[in-house]
Amino acid sequence: MEAVVTTTTTLLLHTSVSSSSKLSLKSSNKAVFYPPRSLFFCTCKPISINHFSVWASHKQRDENPPNLGSNPDGEQEQLRKGQDGSVSKVDLGWLPAFPHVLTASMANFLFGYHIGVMNGPIVSVARELGFEGSTILEGLVVSIFIVGAFIGSFISGSVVDKFGCRRTLQIDTIPLIIGAILSAQAHSVDEVLWGRFLVGLGIGLNTVLVPIYISEVAPTKYRGSLGSLCQIGTCLGIIASLFIGIPSENDPHWWRTMLYVASIPGFILTIGMQFAVESPRWLCKIGRLDDAKVVVSNLWGPTEVDKAIEEFQSVFTSTEVDTDAKWSELFQEPNYKAALIGGALFLLQQFAGINGVLYFSSLTFQDVGITSAALASLCVGVINFAGALSALYLIDKQGRRRLLTGSYLGMAISMCLIAYAVASPSDEDFRNNLSIIGTLGYIYSFAIGAGPVTGIIIPELSSSRMRGKIMSFSFSVHWVCNFMVGLFFLELVRIFGVAPIYLGFGVVSLVSAAFCYFFIVETKGRSLEEIEMSLRSELPGREN
Repeated sequence: MEAVVTTTTTLLLHTSVSSSSKLSLKSSNKAVFYPPRSLFFCTCKPISINHFSVWASHKQRDENPPNLGSNPDGEQEQLRKGQDGSVSKVDLGWLPAFPHVLTASMANFLFGYHIGVMNGPIVSVARELGFEGSTILEGLVVSIFIVGAFIGSFISGSVVDKFGCRRTLQIDTIPLIIGAILSAQAHSVDEVLWGRFLVGLGIGLNTVLVPIYISEVAPTKYRGSLGSLCQIGTCLGIIASLFIGIPSENDPHWWRTMLYVASIPGFILTIGMQFAVESPRWLCKIGRLDDAKVVVSNLWGPTEVDKAIEEFQSVFTSTEVDTDAKWSELFQEPNYKAALIGGALFLLQQFAGINGVLYFSSLTFQDVGITSAALASLCVGVINFAGALSALYLIDKQGRRRLLTGSYLGMAISMCLIAYAVASPSDEDFRNNLSIIGTLGYIYSFAIGAGPVTGIIIPELSSSRMRGKIMSFSFSVHWVCNFMVGLFFLELVRIFGVAPIYLGFGVVSLVSAAFCYFFIVETKGRSLEEIEMSLRSELPGREN
């Protein structure tokens, strides 16, 4: 997710420089298909269809339907009979949880929209509100967002432990909506600053909440793919802000419309989460077992209920049934291990140079004739989106550790290409083209692993009791590092030059790849409770 969260710092740099079932198989070859109730948040009647079959998974792996294969993970599968008599399987196990995950991902769309909404209009905002030419105020309008996000991230763990993800996501829309409207109707710089601070507060909360929610409601087999929707939502939000911001080049007051539009997804999220399910793990933790069983039955299949509840209870029993987790427990095993890994992953992510590449990408595109900043940003957004789609497809096939390691290696290679292009005395066209290849390669590499997987794997490595606190700590580290990179990046470039700084980012990327290879445990295909139990005995190490 958090991949493109770094765009906030890029905007700060930009402003500084620019200013300066069930199914019965019939002999008649027909089937009765019961659509999952959760798909449309309602109970549907059975539909008779030809040549299709969908069933809930069997708890006992040796009790498989004839000719249909085993189905241990609670997934649904659809069989389609071809003209040649062959049978192909279409995996639909992700479908019941998808509407709930998609609704929660609207928070990430809001996130992406807000971090992109000030990219172009900041000059118009400064001119209309009377602080044009003040680099401090222009930078503050952007950076106050990070301050709010840090506070939101820090308090999110306590809030989610008390109210649960579903209700907290609804509460979270209050500062997002108020902040957007306050900024849109602002007539002074103070009103804009308060609006941006409130928006940052809401963003800080939902960047923690959404990965937790998805990790706890998604079936084990599809947890990574569904978690990738966070990154996709953020990318779409940024792209939407770029398109909606096109009229701002000709209309100096268009920024108000853009900020009013930012309140609309907040209302959609509030209403949508009213029909979404609560995390079954949180329901079990607070003693609402019947409600947890209903959610598991609807999303994972009726035969998974007993097994899932047994796993939930085994974890909570061994960690004391007490929802009021304390920050001091962060220093106890195994919580400190997950917290250290989470903080280290975000620190390495930020210091691997994503902000620098995003900032200089506009200059790189200008060198090859793309003078429109909006078009350059759109190119970056499309590549980012393509990487996020690739991550969605690969994460549950290749695994988290492999994607993270490969991502950082790709980023290191791309950084070396850019550094060589900047420092090389070669032909200018060759250097410019090499810079473009390096820039796009870096962004794609980041979006396929270091961006989305970081936000997915941290809740997976966290204990059920401390998941909220560990995520709060990890994202707080993220926002601090984000702010520090934005604060010192341009000064370091001025002192050392672009090429040495990019080489430094490449070295950090190599260190990150090594860290992921040796210290990240693979979580693919394992329930959160399985992972938690394994982490109690030893520090995560290399695992294939």
